Amino acid sequence: MTSPADLARPDLDQARAAYDALVAQGMKLDLTRGKPSAAQLDLAAELLHLPADRFKAADGTDTRNYGGLQGLPELREIFAPVLQVPAEQLIAFGNGSLELMHDTLVNALLNAMPGSPRRWVEEERVVFLAPVPGYDRHFGVCERLGIELVPVPLTDYGPDMDEVERLVAADPAIKGIWCVPKYANPSGSVYSSEVVDRLARMKTAAPDFRVFWDNAYAVHHLTEERIEIPSLLAACAAHGNPHRAFVFGSTSKITLAGAGVALFAGSAENVAWYLGRMGKRTIGGDKVNQLRHVRALKDTEGLLALMDRHRAIVAPKFAAVADAFEQHLGGTGVAEWTAPKGGYFISLDVMDGCAKELVRLSKEAGVELTPAGSTHPLGKDPRDRNVRIAPTFPDLATVKTAAEGVAVSVLLATSTALLAKATAK
Repeated sequence: MTSPADLARPDLDQARAAYDALVAQGMKLDLTRGKPSAAQLDLAAELLHLPADRFKAADGTDTRNYGGLQGLPELREIFAPVLQVPAEQLIAFGNGSLELMHDTLVNALLNAMPGSPRRWVEEERVVFLAPVPGYDRHFGVCERLGIELVPVPLTDYGPDMDEVERLVAADPAIKGIWCVPKYANPSGSVYSSEVVDRLARMKTAAPDFRVFWDNAYAVHHLTEERIEIPSLLAACAAHGNPHRAFVFGSTSKITLAGAGVALFAGSAENVAWYLGRMGKRTIGGDKVNQLRHVRALKDTEGLLALMDRHRAIVAPKFAAVADAFEQHLGGTGVAEWTAPKGGYFISLDVMDGCAKELVRLSKEAGVELTPAGSTHPLGKDPRDRNVRIAPTFPDLATVKTAAEGVAVSVLLATSTALLAKATAK
């Protein structure tokens, strides 16, 4: 980021005046979480009336009853292509993928996995690599379970693989890495073929190293281009590391966020291991919910067609944020932001030391943002510069207003900081 050498007092006065006018509007706007809007949820309204009295699955299974731990085959057939896994190595269960990721970590701590010499709880230390900026809930699960996090830089093409390879080759305590491979949270980065291949073949000191592949935005495109990346599961198998990939996905931002289906995939041995652990806590998932998803989506093409309708709602909101930022911040040198081709977030970088002040000023002006530091482990961004913008939930008019409010707050926070630096010289 290139910063102007100074901002003159009139610029600061102008920023203050614009900010004061913003505060005077008395807004109460929220850009904190990546939630689907009501209009997006309406796209799946049909689910509320399904499956009615047609409650039998394709093989005649009565979905109202117990059983079917792995989930309905017909639902797994719909999602297997988009997650790039064989349907027989896919589990459909629960409401959201976060619970599956949480339970997978707990199971790894308490039960030796395929290729693992012991339970992770028996290790002196368990460490995960955390590409940053990243997803705060990934970090929170590890923090809750006592798993250490080591940040590694996230580039436009995935994590800095030179650093990842150096770390995992040297330290057997490093057991995993978090990855959002397509339209990463919050930057929108898309992992390159090279990064996928290096993750699959790299040498690790831990024999039971796992890549937690959270493919949450596999079908959440913001343009007509449907970006594809290589299958990590296939790449791991090809390089002789078949158990390395744990693949996750869900329908949470596809159908009903509060009543979705979560998905887990891995090697055949990983799937058997997971089902063996799952069978001790439940007799089966909500097959009625799975069936209504099958009836609503019909097939993979039906899923993709639904996502086109999501794009029509969401893409203009991202464009509105980009327009507001360019209008107010373009050419100033005090901020940079991503232009993702998919996903749910925009990553905003301001001058070092200004992110917390930006969040504070935005909140006082009536625009709530995710706390500064949330995109880093323990909520600590060492440069205090990154803020995640979540434009999906409010309506378009609100997004436009909120984005302008954020931009005005950026100008005030940075111009104040620049003036303080100049005065201190």
